[in-house]
Amino acid sequence: MKTMEVLQNGFAKLAKTKIYEKPLSNGTANHLNLIAQTEDLSNMDPSRTFVNKVKRLIVKVGTAVVTRSDGRLALGRLGALCEQLKELNLQGYEVILVTSGAVGLGRQRLRYRRLANSSFSDLQKPQGDLDGKACAAVGQSSLMALYDTMFSQLDVTSSQLLVNDGFFRDAGFRKQLSETVTSLLECRVIPIFNENDAVSTRKAPYEHRVQDSTGIFWDNDSLAGLLALELKADLLVLLSDVEGLYSGPPSDPNSKLIHTYINEKHQKEVTFGDKSRLGRGGMTAKVAAAVGAANAGIPVIIISGYATDNIIRVLQGEKIGTVFHKDAHLWKSLKEETAHEMAVAARNSSRRLQALKSEERREILLAVADALEKNQKLIRLENDADIADALEAGYDKSLISRLTLKPEKISSLAKSVRVLADMEEPVGQILKRTELADDLVLEKISCPLGVLLIIFESRPDALVQIAALAIRSGNGLLLKGGKEARRSNAILHKIIASVMPDTVSGKLIGLVTSRDEIPDLLKLDDVIDLVVPRGSNKLVSQIKESTKIPVLGHADGICHIYVDKSANIDMAKHIVRDAKIDYPAACNALETLLVHKDLSSNGGLNELILELQREGVKLYGGPKASAVLNISEAGSLHHEYSSLACTIEIVDDVFAAISHINKHGSAHTECVVAEDSEVAETFLSQVDSAAVFHNASTRFCDGARFGLGAEVGISTSRIHARGPVGVEGLLTTKWILRGSGQVVDGDRGVNYTFKDQPLNTISMQKTSSS
Repeated sequence: MKTMEVLQNGFAKLAKTKIYEKPLSNGTANHLNLIAQTEDLSNMDPSRTFVNKVKRLIVKVGTAVVTRSDGRLALGRLGALCEQLKELNLQGYEVILVTSGAVGLGRQRLRYRRLANSSFSDLQKPQGDLDGKACAAVGQSSLMALYDTMFSQLDVTSSQLLVNDGFFRDAGFRKQLSETVTSLLECRVIPIFNENDAVSTRKAPYEHRVQDSTGIFWDNDSLAGLLALELKADLLVLLSDVEGLYSGPPSDPNSKLIHTYINEKHQKEVTFGDKSRLGRGGMTAKVAAAVGAANAGIPVIIISGYATDNIIRVLQGEKIGTVFHKDAHLWKSLKEETAHEMAVAARNSSRRLQALKSEERREILLAVADALEKNQKLIRLENDADIADALEAGYDKSLISRLTLKPEKISSLAKSVRVLADMEEPVGQILKRTELADDLVLEKISCPLGVLLIIFESRPDALVQIAALAIRSGNGLLLKGGKEARRSNAILHKIIASVMPDTVSGKLIGLVTSRDEIPDLLKLDDVIDLVVPRGSNKLVSQIKESTKIPVLGHADGICHIYVDKSANIDMAKHIVRDAKIDYPAACNALETLLVHKDLSSNGGLNELILELQREGVKLYGGPKASAVLNISEAGSLHHEYSSLACTIEIVDDVFAAISHINKHGSAHTECVVAEDSEVAETFLSQVDSAAVFHNASTRFCDGARFGLGAEVGISTSRIHARGPVGVEGLLTTKWILRGSGQVVDGDRGVNYTFKDQPLNTISMQKTSSS
């Protein structure tokens, strides 16, 4: 804590030194319109309302954001930063940038120059460290040239201002600095500040060390805080390489993101990890600068600089990063909503939803569908940002495919929601009616499960399907999507919550945004009734091991097609091609092709292989196929590729195929292609999977294609629901007994008849709501 105390003392001294007072410029008055685009979709969090008053903001970007892990410049992140600042500048914000990275960039260039000028014998000698001030001098011009090039491409003018610690001791300098910056901002120029390390009088400003308390600033974080005070900024944004301030090192799974920093509460609780991998600061310096600026009246937010739109999202009032504010301890919403409170709110809202008439629930679903189509551009914008981040992070093609929301996908989602809306009312259906005795009638009716927790990975379209199913079935819902789809999930959730009537509340569907909340949610077996994990085998296994709540889902989608010797080869090629090519990343895509041994001698096998290879499918063989076809052997016969790859194996007959599937499959979806009806029936009856098809692609295993409207997932378990889980899988039953004063009394006064009675066509739901 010594470093933090030193930095905070420096800010305290500075805050007391008021050299002059000067009103802010009123030259550019129009504020960003992004808030207006989404204000009808959600209520801004109370801890973020101060952003509505922001006009002048300072953005500080550190070395860890400016550079990649190998020390080279992160051009994609810098480009995204410049685009955000350009947009803010265009809409009337006064934007000031404080940047690091000069020393690192200069060191990279000087290392190359030294290497280019060295002889072979020179390279055999130990290479000494480069002078840090020389690195700063070389890097500063390169860094500014890069910013100038990027901003010029965006039709924005930038300016360079190099400052030193000692300058700020001069009141005249400070006054002139403010006037110069004000003039630049009036001309829509973006001032770019950096400490002039090349001529700094401190011994080694670029080294990791604790500075003494004689300086006014010690790194670019404290410089940004100082400038926020001097230039009377309305907001200071510190860009980091993590999402914000955590209670401990971000790599520690027990660390939690702190949304609102309270000095009295968190100063002793937070444990800081290592400093920045390249710069001088790190999170310790950021927190010190943030606390100093916040105490002086400047709101501060620490957010990730890796995202392409986080600054704009802050100004939209989104609850991201960590906020520092002088009044934070007074905010009523300081206490974060706990996992238990979120689940209880979902349950209470679900009970209000159940009380609505069937037509009223239908109208909610139709409103959801309309809102999806109306906000398609906004959805695409957020989804494109997720895709850009995923590409930069190096995610594989199958994940990118699952992540992408194309216009036709959004239209398809709206269509599936309307199909659900037009379904027969599922809640309150009388499933069985029995006369127990005279005037004593027992009814079994359908009812919602209660509260569902759905954990899914990289498919934002799953959020819409699941939310629609929850509304149709009268269930409360908690959703936790993968971080790679964070923006897509957030906007979809906002859109759906925005159409919820006040009588139900938007809390019917809660979006869990932090991984830290999952362990707490999995403990709530008294409030949450079912967990449905959608994702990898690892995810599903971890969930099952971590909760007492019933879990519904499948771990893998290892789907097989067996092509019998009696198969029509043209049909087989058509089915195999569709099952593998239509959507390789889907859980119902073909992963293993089993072929009768006779097809290897009559040309049928070769035709199937050529069909797949024409589509670019990489083939791996089982023990027999790899030897016969001279292809690489599969590492495992229980493998889900989720891409243009497939395992192929040769089997003796249908019984060998069944044995292979039951041993190596995942009990998801299997298909037999055969003209021999006896072979087909044997396969259909003996394969132990959730869905078994004859002469049809495995891709048909889908809630929408089954006529369920949508699906919450595909279950491979044998209890409650199996296969695509639609509305019916999210319902349970309860018993209704209607009597006329009967008592048991040892069964002496009851004459049991146990007569089945016909079911009325009108459900309990319609009867009770009419």
